[in-house]
Amino acid sequence: MTTDALQVKDLVVHYHTPLGAVKAADHVHFALRADERLGLVGESGSGKSTMALAILRMIKPPGRIETGEVWLDGRNLMTLSEEEMRHVRLARIAMIPQGSMNSLNPVTRIRAQIADALRDHGVKLSRRQLGERVRDLLQSVGLTPQVAEMYPHQLSGGMKQRVCIAIAISLRPKVIIADEPTSALDVVVQKQVMETLARVQKDLGASVILVGHDMGLVAQFVDRLGVMYAGKLVEVSPVRDIFTKPLHPYTQMLIASLPSFAQKGVFRGIPGLAPLLRDLPPGCAFHPRCPQAFDRCQKEEPQPREVRPETWAACHLLP
Repeated sequence: MTTDALQVKDLVVHYHTPLGAVKAADHVHFALRADERLGLVGESGSGKSTMALAILRMIKPPGRIETGEVWLDGRNLMTLSEEEMRHVRLARIAMIPQGSMNSLNPVTRIRAQIADALRDHGVKLSRRQLGERVRDLLQSVGLTPQVAEMYPHQLSGGMKQRVCIAIAISLRPKVIIADEPTSALDVVVQKQVMETLARVQKDLGASVILVGHDMGLVAQFVDRLGVMYAGKLVEVSPVRDIFTKPLHPYTQMLIASLPSFAQKGVFRGIPGLAPLLRDLPPGCAFHPRCPQAFDRCQKEEPQPREVRPETWAACHLLP
């Protein structure tokens, strides 16, 4: 029997501005299974990173989690106090940030930054034990023990990202959220970082949510893929099915826009622009850009439903 490591139910996040509320996450619902890798993809501004931050309760003003539940270990994280949530982060659910350059303290050695994470969660170790723990963590992400004595500016982009992974797994969390962990890295280093993430996930037996906009890269790593558009999850499907039998028109057009050996030199983008999240069109948010839209799409918002086993989509075109 498959169990869920994490459940997100009806999550709504708004950013409040003088011009109105920006609906960055709009009634999002999904489950992350034990030992699973789930990808979240979509255009910039679709709500992917907001989802990641909201799950960890790291949304800051003017953003606000309006409603929703996030269940982990039988507890709804939305009902915990800030102090309780601080102890859950890193210990049970951890994040690998998008920009390692901005996540590491530039004037503190790597050893001290890992030690701070452990100490903040009540892990008491002798100097020798701490040295061994730091060494083991660095080696688990493919870094030499000497990195512990270095400062972030002495490391390459890929090495800094691996340090962030080492910190994220330092307390063996049950769920890891990786928010575009390979952005700003070249393709060779991207592959190395993703291989590192896959290895540590397997070692921990953890579940991973991988947020990204590079659909090809994400697809190589995940078991299931969720596609977001205008703050909503419009399709969730096993990764093989989503590439061979995409259901939602937005998913179909995203896949068609990927580079292909069969159509060298031909670029197929998605016409139009994503809507403003504070001024969404009525009905389906994608209908102004959808070549298959009909009258119902302009008036009625489609609700996600299970179209085939393990596949959910929100589209009026589906039987």
